[in-house]
Amino acid sequence: MSHDLHALVASMTLEEKAGLCSGADFWHTKAVERLGIPAMLVSDGPHGLRTVAEGSANPNDSIRAVCFPAGCAAAASFDPALVRREGETLGREARSVGVGVLLGPAVNIKRSPLCGRNFEYYSEDPCLAGQIAAAFIQGVQSQGVGTSLKHFAANNQEYHRMYASSEMEERTLREIYLPAFEQAVREAQPWTVMCSYNKINGTYASENPYLLTQILRREWGFEGFVMSDWGAVSDRVKGLEAGLELEMPGSGGINDAAIVAAVREGRLEEAVLDRAVLRMLNILLRWADLDAATPRPALDRQADHHAAVAMAEECAVLLKNKGVLPLQPDQHVVYIGGFAKTPRFQGGGSSHINTDNIDNALDVAAEKHRRVQYVQGFPNDFDQRDEAEFLRAVKAAGKADVAVIFAGLPDSFESEGYDRKHMRLPDCQNNLIARVAAVQKNTVVVLHTGSPVECPWADDVAGVLCMYLGGEGVGRATDALLYGDANPSGRLPETWPLRLEDTPCYLDFPGDGTVARYNEGVYVGYRWYDARNMPVRWPFGHGLGYARFIYRDARLSAPALEEDGTVTVSVGVKNTGEVTGKEVVQLYINDATGTPGRPPKELRHFAKIKLEPGEERRVSFTLTRRDLCWYNQTIGDWYAAPGRYRVLLGHSSRDIHATLDLEYRTTRPAPLQVDEDTLIGALLKDPRTAPVLRPALEKLGTAAALNGDGGGAVNTEMMMAMFEGMPLRRLGNFGGPEVAQALPALVEQLQAAVR
Repeated sequence: MSHDLHALVASMTLEEKAGLCSGADFWHTKAVERLGIPAMLVSDGPHGLRTVAEGSANPNDSIRAVCFPAGCAAAASFDPALVRREGETLGREARSVGVGVLLGPAVNIKRSPLCGRNFEYYSEDPCLAGQIAAAFIQGVQSQGVGTSLKHFAANNQEYHRMYASSEMEERTLREIYLPAFEQAVREAQPWTVMCSYNKINGTYASENPYLLTQILRREWGFEGFVMSDWGAVSDRVKGLEAGLELEMPGSGGINDAAIVAAVREGRLEEAVLDRAVLRMLNILLRWADLDAATPRPALDRQADHHAAVAMAEECAVLLKNKGVLPLQPDQHVVYIGGFAKTPRFQGGGSSHINTDNIDNALDVAAEKHRRVQYVQGFPNDFDQRDEAEFLRAVKAAGKADVAVIFAGLPDSFESEGYDRKHMRLPDCQNNLIARVAAVQKNTVVVLHTGSPVECPWADDVAGVLCMYLGGEGVGRATDALLYGDANPSGRLPETWPLRLEDTPCYLDFPGDGTVARYNEGVYVGYRWYDARNMPVRWPFGHGLGYARFIYRDARLSAPALEEDGTVTVSVGVKNTGEVTGKEVVQLYINDATGTPGRPPKELRHFAKIKLEPGEERRVSFTLTRRDLCWYNQTIGDWYAAPGRYRVLLGHSSRDIHATLDLEYRTTRPAPLQVDEDTLIGALLKDPRTAPVLRPALEKLGTAAALNGDGGGAVNTEMMMAMFEGMPLRRLGNFGGPEVAQALPALVEQLQAAVR
């Protein structure tokens, strides 16, 4: 249906326009019934519907729904096509109950393993997070339901999240914390973007024009509306001016009145309010038209449960396997740990799904007539050591062929609202795992966790299978993976360090409560560990399976990449194993030009492929200039130096199978930071600054020659050679007060020359 949005805005009263920019209640936008503008229902969350029950006044009284794998698990699939199918399923579910916008995905970077909300975030790497997010958005929105990309931006901790300021350099923001948002916006155009609670370099995200207008709209071309996180508004009028269209859940009319007063008093241009209303109407009426055009689909929770099981199988990561897996049907196996019977399958907080169809590995084993014995050993919900129960578990493990210990973090250990204090599993779990491994060489640990944990027993067990938080089908998926009915194909979306003290922001996380300083800069996750050649428990991108793969005949379509061109990278991958399997080919870029401050490698592309035994396929990627770039603050843009780069193809960040040399050619001059600390030699070599600086040095050299005993020209060259390794500020020491006074003006001239 066609709508004249400008005419609609013109027909609204000032109060109606202000009201449209805030929620009617906890989950609905406001309607303007006299103009046919509907109220829209929004709903958590990224891995299932947390939709308020019809007629309920309790915002936490949600309907029964299917719980899919959480974001930590979805990213481990390394499979955008799979995540898109998840989005399509969630989109159908949302439409079936009248939801207009699903509040997700959450793409904040996992800066520290301690962040309490890491379980719903995707990755430590922006390339992986961006591709997964774009696929999710495309899937949901293909069903006529919008998404809300969150939390924009740099929301990397729960401690004092309402007002702490994330302090970082522009380069860090652009290279690490914004690219996932950028890729999702450019490729998928979410209907809404949700701004975060925190400040960024001192300014609240909800009233940050640089973030909400300059970057999001002008640079990335975002077309929807920006909504606040629940209660994230500080100054409503400033927020409206900055580009925050919708306040949720509303302020009971207080901020509506503030907007009206600001317009009437001339403190806010009504055109700014009109712009916000236009952006709101564009989405509200699009949703209403789509919803009216086709009947709402029926909700089939059983079919969607099967989909959740299949997805959990793809998301699990086999971290270690010394030949113990897959288990054989005739083996006597003992299951130990409360998670075998009551798995932890989702995180806590706003994404908590109300479901009653939860598979557990113990019941599935009984259903399939596995030779499985069960000993609780330890509970799944708290840290409790019972020596009698420990002895039962150790004795049973010693008599079995294989011991499988179901371990993980209890609900209380990680949740929205607070950060973890350490990376340890409950002490009772670590203790029992060590004791079982001492009597049973075939010990397997199955982990249920939303983020990395320290694994002091890793060298002593034969296998480790990480299920992350795999959704309501996690128990059935675990059984299939343990017994080889499914082949593990997940990869780690984050580095698992040996200990918390090794993490990049250990000394700075979470800050002092008012400021969180990102002193590690761009060295987040594997960028940090690889730059320092530090040992880790398991690297980013790591994951095993029951098939084996080889890489061969890697090539480039051309030896050089031109500034505006492309180069194709391809490699053959063959399954040399005896079972069908999936490999994730990862492409990293290494800057070999000598540019300082660049990580050893950065993920730029990846592809997941399925291969039958003996099958071989070529995998191809297209490289552009942006793949080689870093964000240079001097020029305020992305820049790649000319010269040599290495294209690395492999199985993980530390398992590279092929390396190719690529030349990058550009006529764009290298960026140059000019201030009083810039070396004179660098300025003399740059064709932009040399014509400005040389006359000044010649003048100084001539002055020295007139006071000396040699020719002016000779002494000028001598002076230049002497100055070459010195910073600009040293000129004042040689030229006297006049040169020192003129130095700021010279710096300004040089800065203008490189702009």
